Amino acid sequence: MKAPEDYEERSTPLLRTMVGDVLRRTRREQGRTLADVADDAKVSMPYLSEVERGRKEASSEVLGAICDALGLELSDLLGEVRRDLVEHRATVIRLDTVRALRRRDPVRRPSTGRGGDVLLLAA
Repeated sequence: MKAPEDYEERSTPLLRTMVGDVLRRTRREQGRTLADVADDAKVSMPYLSEVERGRKEASSEVLGAICDALGLELSDLLGEVRRDLVEHRATVIRLDTVRALRRRDPVRRPSTGRGGDVLLLAA
């Protein structure tokens, strides 16, 4: 069973999730399958899938092998992760931040009566 903190929205995504997103995006842009890249990287297809989904944190050796299989420099992978992080920080506003701003606002807005966590995405 997951602990309550596992359900909370993170202000910054995990590095393994961001790395996995870039690896998956790169593989798909190349029109390659998981099996093809896993074979070239000498890792199992289920393991590569777990890395792409951010469920496993690859060692530097495995990450290097996956990058080699994709023809991707490690510096390019990390550069893409950095760009994604910058974009993420610019577009996600946490609900607790919105609530704090509302508390400072002298004009009270009527409550909708609905609860729940919501993220505000700015375009």
